[in-house]
Amino acid sequence: MPYRQRDVAEGAMGSTGKSVGATTYAICLTFGLLISACATLFVDLPEAHALPSYARQTGQQCAACHNGFPELTPYGRLFKLNGYTFGGGTSAYPPLSALIRGSFTNTQAGQPGGAAPHFGANNNFAFDEASLYYGGEIAPYLGTFAQMTYNGVGRVLSWNNIDIRYARAAQLFGAETIVGASVNNNPTVQDVWNTLPAWRFPYVSSDLAPSPAAATMIEQGFAQQVAGATAYAFWDRLVYLEGGGYGTLPSRTQSALGVNSADNNEIDGIAPYFRLALSHDWSRNSIEAGVVGMTASITPLRMHGFGANRLTDLGIDTQYQFLADRDSFSVEASAIFENQNLDASRALRLASNGHDTLRSYHAKATYFYDQTYGAALGVFDVEGTSDSLLYASPPDNSPNPNSAGITSEFDYFPFNYGGPNFWPWLNLKLGVQYIYYPKFNGVSGRAAADNNTISVFCLNAF
Repeated sequence: MPYRQRDVAEGAMGSTGKSVGATTYAICLTFGLLISACATLFVDLPEAHALPSYARQTGQQCAACHNGFPELTPYGRLFKLNGYTFGGGTSAYPPLSALIRGSFTNTQAGQPGGAAPHFGANNNFAFDEASLYYGGEIAPYLGTFAQMTYNGVGRVLSWNNIDIRYARAAQLFGAETIVGASVNNNPTVQDVWNTLPAWRFPYVSSDLAPSPAAATMIEQGFAQQVAGATAYAFWDRLVYLEGGGYGTLPSRTQSALGVNSADNNEIDGIAPYFRLALSHDWSRNSIEAGVVGMTASITPLRMHGFGANRLTDLGIDTQYQFLADRDSFSVEASAIFENQNLDASRALRLASNGHDTLRSYHAKATYFYDQTYGAALGVFDVEGTSDSLLYASPPDNSPNPNSAGITSEFDYFPFNYGGPNFWPWLNLKLGVQYIYYPKFNGVSGRAAADNNTISVFCLNAF
């Protein structure tokens, strides 16, 4: 990270188709169309993703908080831990931002029945999302990240990630300490490292591409379906400790917020959550290592009278960043181990076994040149117990949950150091992503490779 940005952080803390070749023409055409479409957005809008409202509030460039959105820098982590309340910029506008995203998606083989309702089997253009954000300080020591999204593929308007924080600086054992609390609706959305599911690479995914079916509970299993509260402390910029719990929102509340609650699982009572991490920043480097855990008693599909399942997730993670004036490099890795006691699911004929396990591994490396041009390479592997009722699904009906993939992505951020004079907080991201699957939902070879995906996307926030 540039030294001048580290100085800012110090001061703020003190104060609180069938083949790739067959789609070359379509991809080139897509780039032209997406760039043209994004360019039309530069005309009539006032000011400033990452989030533009935060940039206005702090007076900082996007690169101060982000090593390529949404990966946080040390200053970005402090901003979030301090409740999104750092100042230093202008307050002439309300803390509102908006984001729009469009894409083109190609899979190696067309998807029978169409990639989604109202879309063809392959080579689809989509208006993926339009999101409205309220982000920034609400009152002294109180701030928020709140998002509402219209999904252009599912054609649904719903609430999205919510994180409301109260935080203050204190002294503990002679060291500066941030003490705070978060109310949020997605386990791990409150985390400040980019290793856990809510903010883990890949940051942009196509809703028109197939994705592996098996995932651990903490990997978005309850996103937007729950409400939770956690308390945390970050001592001496070294030790982070957080604990709290989550409960499922009533089905009527979920429906009112745009969440389809008809077939989701329900937490019985409160699901405890904890997070412990050690972090150290020096010169232009930062490193973190941590553990995370969550356990829940779950009624599958809200079908009462058959007992409950017990799922327990335990994860480990690490992150390293090198941030210089021109070159930046980061590596993240995580592993989540899940123990599944499935008594209720077996009684309901939703699982063959009374006990299963699932393991999820992820790693990613990113290089950025001048916070403008980025390249990332990510790998993942999911493996677990075969279960013919829990995992078997068309077209292959494999009882094996195993999937593995390699994701490469190239990004261009033209305005990470500030937009044009008439729109200084503009944030634009253009990218191309390719996902290769050696294994997919228990199958390998050509059956897995048919799911290989190329997507080209344009993301604009203002």
